[in-house]
Amino acid sequence: MATIDPTSGYRRLDSWILASIVQFATYRFCEKFLTRKLDPTGRQYDQMTQAARSGKVNIVEGSARSSTSKETEMKLTDVARASMNELVSDYEDWLLRQGLLPWHKHSEEAKDVFAIRLDKTDYKDDWVYESCVHLLKQQKKFDHWLLSDNSVIVANCLIILIRRTLKMLAGQLQKQVDTFEQNGGFREKLTQIRIEARTKNLNAPNCPNCGKPTTLRKATTGKNAGKEFWGCTSYPDCKGIINVDITNH
Repeated sequence: MATIDPTSGYRRLDSWILASIVQFATYRFCEKFLTRKLDPTGRQYDQMTQAARSGKVNIVEGSARSSTSKETEMKLTDVARASMNELVSDYEDWLLRQGLLPWHKHSEEAKDVFAIRLDKTDYKDDWVYESCVHLLKQQKKFDHWLLSDNSVIVANCLIILIRRTLKMLAGQLQKQVDTFEQNGGFREKLTQIRIEARTKNLNAPNCPNCGKPTTLRKATTGKNAGKEFWGCTSYPDCKGIINVDITNH
């Protein structure tokens, strides 16, 4: 069984495979079809290639942060979605500017692209090399459309691939949210460990309201300023307190 490098987990994701294909195809599209006349300042070239890169790179960065911060992973996945949405809008605009519509999902052209499925990953001992081999193999499946000299065909194929990527990212984000809600993230667990260690060492009582551990705190305002009390570790969700028995403290 292959040893999984936590920083390379993204290489198994179909969303990363498709986002990479979209990125490379977008570079070719812009180099081939965005002429000086159509894009005199190069602004559209920059925007489209940057959006394509952002879509892929944020998948990579989100995967790398999954073991340390689930919250950051979710944010980066959402940024990837935003970038892909921006890019698909650019390709739709390309067609609309020519008075054309994207392929209908039930059209024969769209069905042919949708019918292409990605192979499952099966990396052994060199994830970098093997994932690149896998990526190029998957990319070749779409060469019929992506290497076309007709910008309309290329744009329509990319619209479909981006939409597929967006659907995958939506599924990933929902799983990340579910995991975070059930288990929290690495930083949240560290905080809980610190709280539990502190309350254990102090023989802290449990909260009278919710039953969770309390931690020793000191009032900073009001008539009790400077006095210590046991406050619930779930504050501010729970505001349970226990007054410290001075004779026993």
